[in-house]
Amino acid sequence: MRILVVEDEIKLAAYVCQGLRENNYIVDVAHNGIDALHLASCGDYQLILLDVMLPGLNGLGVLTAIRKIKSTPILMLTARDKVEDKVRGLEDGADDYLVKPFAFSELLARVQALLRRGIDNAPIEATSLHLADLEIDFLKRRVSRAGVQLHLTTKEFSLLAVLLRRQGRVLAKTTLAEQVWDMNFDSDTNVVEVAVRRLRAKLDDPFPVKLLHTIRGMGYVLELRDTAAPLK
Repeated sequence: MRILVVEDEIKLAAYVCQGLRENNYIVDVAHNGIDALHLASCGDYQLILLDVMLPGLNGLGVLTAIRKIKSTPILMLTARDKVEDKVRGLEDGADDYLVKPFAFSELLARVQALLRRGIDNAPIEATSLHLADLEIDFLKRRVSRAGVQLHLTTKEFSLLAVLLRRQGRVLAKTTLAEQVWDMNFDSDTNVVEVAVRRLRAKLDDPFPVKLLHTIRGMGYVLELRDTAAPLK
């Protein structure tokens, strides 16, 4: 497993890198946003640890740029502990959020959890699923529609996988939060809605037939509908 550590505090970066290497991970490090984006774009990483406050290009800018081209899991590291800061990071495509100062044991646990989630939990025999012209390939972790590859983030891929495995069934926001984010979200948090909206922009907006539908007051369903049926 190769991990990219992006941290401008030299001592902290060295501490994190040493701990990860002692746990048998291959680690590269960048100390500014420009170098981080270059390494993330060109390298093959299973996880990125990304500080928010970086010289050259801040962490959120790096996150946004990476999400345009890759779905590598990203754990944000930051001294900001306000709820709105965490929500923004998650909405922009981060997979998890850890506030400084942190114990290395907690960082390691989150790293291991994210890497486990990267291995899809679909049954071995279900290497792919289809709905209309939508196909998800779990082995290659690719999604296409009408032959066009869709570039999804890790969370978008997981969200689509949950919906597709239960196509035709309405899934509540709480169910999606538990299965995709592995946690209970407060009712006032709109991370699920934001994730659904971003997934829909890639999955449905470019195509005439819509597959992802909102059932008001209940949740979301992925299904092929009669064009006369009401949509969102």
